[in-house]
Amino acid sequence: MNKRISYSLLFCLFGLLQLCAQEKSLQGKITNETDIDGVHVLNISSHFSTITDENGHFSIQVKPLDTLLFSSIKYMPEKVVVADAIYEKGIITVKLSEMVNELDEVFIEPNLSGNIAADLKKIKTEKPINFDDVGIPGFKGKPEEKIVPLYFVVTPTSVNIDALYKYLSGYYKELKIRRRWEVENNAVAQMLNYYTIPFFTTTYAIPENRVYDFLLFCAETTTIESDFKKERYGSVLLVLDEKAKIYAERVSEKK
Repeated sequence: MNKRISYSLLFCLFGLLQLCAQEKSLQGKITNETDIDGVHVLNISSHFSTITDENGHFSIQVKPLDTLLFSSIKYMPEKVVVADAIYEKGIITVKLSEMVNELDEVFIEPNLSGNIAADLKKIKTEKPINFDDVGIPGFKGKPEEKIVPLYFVVTPTSVNIDALYKYLSGYYKELKIRRRWEVENNAVAQMLNYYTIPFFTTTYAIPENRVYDFLLFCAETTTIESDFKKERYGSVLLVLDEKAKIYAERVSEKK
């Protein structure tokens, strides 16, 4: 029994050695004149891959009848079968077909004046895309003014005069505060619509004309805005319980 196992192992080992012996390194070269470095060479049969050097040379493991795929941005993909003659010689040369991107024919309209501004007005343009027509969501309002990061205002090669003035004049600071207020007011309006005024007047004894101010107070001093947005309503109620007492004391002090 042991002898049979030994013979089987020897037979398998012999077959494996014979299989490995069929595989060898193939030396190749891309013969095109330009852009011959960085060409991808993939052995589709074994999934070995490599790329060419600056002279177009490459080396890859192959067996007889393996298929090599050559691909590059500059050239058309090309497959080459490792025939017996190529395998025996151990050398292959490949010339790839250049990829040509042809543009459609362009016609220049007559009666151009040479004045770019005037000629551009003569060009017929298609109607701007309407998101409703194509059934996809899209922003239709006026784009929000971007606040230029401070490290982009003054660079070693340029100075953004407009952005620099807005920083020095305090315009950007006021813009940030105004946007923060807009976000807070929007959040307060959503919470007010969700809970309704009677909820605050009955549960926390907040005067009706003070409910909006109370919610702004909560938004400025807690994470209630984020909790409400993430539907953490338990956390929202905890904040309201805590801040209602503090707010009531402040209202009493003012009176």
